Amino acid sequence: MTDNPIRTKRDGHILEVTLDRPKANAIDLATSRIMGDVFTDFRDDPDLRVAIITGAGEKFFCPGWDLKAAADGDAVDGDYGVGGFGGLQELRGLNKPVIAAVNGICCGGGLELALSADIILAAEHASFALPEIRSGTVADAASIKLPKRIPYHIAMEMLFTGRWLEAEEASRWGLINHIYPAADLMAEARKMAALLASGPPLVYAAIKEIVREAEDMKFQDAMNRITKSQFETVERLYRSQDQKEGARAFAEKRDPVWTGK
Repeated sequence: MTDNPIRTKRDGHILEVTLDRPKANAIDLATSRIMGDVFTDFRDDPDLRVAIITGAGEKFFCPGWDLKAAADGDAVDGDYGVGGFGGLQELRGLNKPVIAAVNGICCGGGLELALSADIILAAEHASFALPEIRSGTVADAASIKLPKRIPYHIAMEMLFTGRWLEAEEASRWGLINHIYPAADLMAEARKMAALLASGPPLVYAAIKEIVREAEDMKFQDAMNRITKSQFETVERLYRSQDQKEGARAFAEKRDPVWTGK
């Protein structure tokens, strides 16, 4: 077992987070707490604009909860740290893009981790499942999220039976954005991250807050919140230097220079 289960790498405005816990990149309580701290730092660092989450090796992205750690005493209802399991799915105010680069088996809590990202890229050999049903437990976060992301009946089949989806089928149902050869996955993830990092961070923040807060709202209620200045990120955007820079750049027929201010 590695002493450093989470590896991070900064490249300009991009943070790469690699889950590295041989043999399968499973997450125990201690690792989850570390991940929460990593993503909190990412959220709060004004110089970081995009994160990539991936797994070490070529076989596993993440199988979720570490059952061996559970057998040794980790409580399933223990302290996962800020952000909940894996540091992402309950992290408040994370208004920056996150890309999941799924490099292999992605199941259980690992699939829930991927679902917490905004964009999911996958290697050709990646596979996806929610096998919790076979161990008599519930995939709680996936039960909330998955039926909203893919067709209801497909989501319920996965939850009820634990069946596996290969990357091609996962793409067909809209679970993932793109499939790449394994050797190209990280290069493509970095290319996507670079594209996002070059964009307007205040606009991304507004998009993420609106999408998150409006998920269970009626359309007109959400629109009323925007027009009544009740979304903090939207108000910050409309009063920002970047808003003026965008208009100037358009008028001057040049690329804008975004500062996040």
